[in-house]
Parts: sequence; C-alpha cells; structure tokens
Amino acid sequence: MNNDKSIRMYRLIVFILLWSLCGAVDAQQPGDLYLQAKRIAPNTLQSPWALVQLPDERWLITERAGNLVLLGDEPRIKRIPLSLPTLYHAGQGGLLDIALAQDFALSGRILLTFSQGTADKNHLSVATAVFKNDTISNLNVIFSVTPDKDTPVHFGGRLAVMNDGTWLVTSGDGFDFREEAQKRSSQLGKILRIREDGQAPLDNPFVDTPYIYSYGHRNPQGLVIDDVSGDIYAHEHGPDGGDEINLIQPGGNYGWPVATYGLDYSGARISPFTAYDGMIAPLLNWTPSVAPSSMILYDGTLFPMLKNQLLITTLKAQKLIAVDIHAKPVHCREIFATIMQKTRLRDIAVGNDGAIYILTDGENATVFRIVPL
Repeated sequence: MNNDKSIRMYRLIVFILLWSLCGAVDAQQPGDLYLQAKRIAPNTLQSPWALVQLPDERWLITERAGNLVLLGDEPRIKRIPLSLPTLYHAGQGGLLDIALAQDFALSGRILLTFSQGTADKNHLSVATAVFKNDTISNLNVIFSVTPDKDTPVHFGGRLAVMNDGTWLVTSGDGFDFREEAQKRSSQLGKILRIREDGQAPLDNPFVDTPYIYSYGHRNPQGLVIDDVSGDIYAHEHGPDGGDEINLIQPGGNYGWPVATYGLDYSGARISPFTAYDGMIAPLLNWTPSVAPSSMILYDGTLFPMLKNQLLITTLKAQKLIAVDIHAKPVHCREIFATIMQKTRLRDIAVGNDGAIYILTDGENATVFRIVPL
C-alpha cells in the first residue's frame, strides 16, 4: 500500500511539474502593458488556415472552402476562388497551407496543400501555382499522399522549405488509421520530403519508400526549419493529452501510436508505453492537450526576449506559447496573455516589418498585428 501511495505521489509531482512549465502560467504579465495588438483585417475570414506575406507587404490567406484572400494595407480583403481539382471540403479538410517558392520574386510560384477526393476516398495533395497581377494561374497538383482514406480529419498539411530547395510536407494518420503511422508502406502519419516537381529526392532516408522523411506521427501541423542550423522542429496533435514537439531526424520513428502520453478520447489507454526502444522521445509534451496549430522560430528584433524561441499558436488552450528549446529542461510559457484571450489561434508569422501576426480560427476570423508600444 505504501508503495502504491509512493507511485501515486510520484505521478502527481511529475504532473505538477509539467503543468507548471507548460500550462498554469501567470496570465497577468507586466510586459503585455507595453504591447499593442491591432486587427488588420475585418472579422470576415471564413475558417482560415494559413497566412503568408508577399514582398509588397500584402498578405495571402487560405480559407478551407477553397479561397485565397488577399489582404491589403487597409482592413479590406479580396477573395480569389481557386479551381482546386476535386477539393474535399469537410471536417478538417479543404484548402490548408500556403508557401512562397524560393524564387517567388521572379516566378510568382506558390505551393498549396489541400484535401482532395470524396468522403469515401480522400487524401492530402500538394499543388504549385503562379500568383501574378492578383490572379492565380498554372495550378498543377504535383504530389498526393497515399493511400486514400475515408475520414474527414487528420490531414496534416503543413509545408516548409529546406535549405537545399526541397520541401517537407506533413501528413496526418487519418484518425481511424493510426497503425499506418508505423508502416513505411503508407504515407499516412509521416513527414514527407519532395522536390518542387513532386518527385522524391534521391537522398531521402528509405530507398524502398522514397518520399518518407520521418514516421510515427499523429497529426503534425507545426513545422519549422532553422535557417542557420538546419534543425527541423515539428509539433503534432496528440489524442486526449500527448501533444508533442519533436526534433526531426531523417529516418526517425516518433512513436505514434506505440509510444504516447495521451489517452483515447474514451479514456482508454492507447498504449502502455510513453517511450519505446528505437523510437525518438519528444522534446516536450503537453498533457492536458493544448491543440498546437502552427509554429515559427522567432528571429526578429522587436521582441529580443523571444529570440530563438518557438512561438506556437493553440486552438484548445487559446494561447500563444513560447518554447525555449535550448533550456534544460525545455521550458514553455504563455505570452501576450492579456491581449490574446479566449480566442482560438490558427497561424502565426513574422512580418517584413518585424511585427508578429496572428491569424485566428473559425468563422468571422481576423488577423492581429502585435508590436511593442
């Protein structure tokens, strides 16, 4: 009995430590008194997913129904409907991420991710297009995740360009197909690496499954590459608990669903293991879940206290979280607490002006610009 009490006390102490580092933070931060958060878009964005700034200071924002929104200097928007072939807009699906090609200034090329297919047969796809004169042309699907699935959730969908010009794409496990995350014969629950023509780079980790860069993921939606070190960070949604930040290594197995801190939504255990031989442990896990939605590595100058930290938007926690990945142990804290309250946060970016821009989630969403006063 004494041993059982000791075990319970140990678990309680661990939980309190994790919570104090990553959950129960002081919402009254004096620094927030010296910040300004200003809406730069009307509250009319409909289920947006991602934003990216153009060289001319305007923004492109994706809406899951299949629109690109062009946001100008004033709080006005222009919607550009896209002709996405067999767009599957249901559940968490639709038009997702957007990124500028490395030669965008010359070519106008952009990359998009979106879900494609039907309720019975759908998948994540990557397309390229040309954005010039405020119009989209030459839209072409270059890559599609296999196999198809019959669920409207867990698409992943985040893009990031590597220093060599290849692209990483996150793919979710489809929710009902969690075992696929461990199968290298499947592209579900993976981080994939492609060239801009959609082909697999020859130096990917696995010859027999040439697109897979890492595996054992659930629903990764945050992806950042450190331009200086080349380090790759990804975060993913856990089930009930077990949200993770991982340092991605080529060929690495990140455990899902064999090793996880989360429970099934029914309360049942998914696995008896939180760690397993040959599987890479997360840098950080959130239990309870915060539902991380996007992430940047802050390299701006307006907020020197955030330099080289990961800034993470969340849906469930409705917070912006800064993670010091160089601290031992890794430390996280809520930031901008008094100006970003009770709002689901979908995406984050640093603008050309050095300000932090945050895209909110859901119907009647908007964009906030945050600067020091």
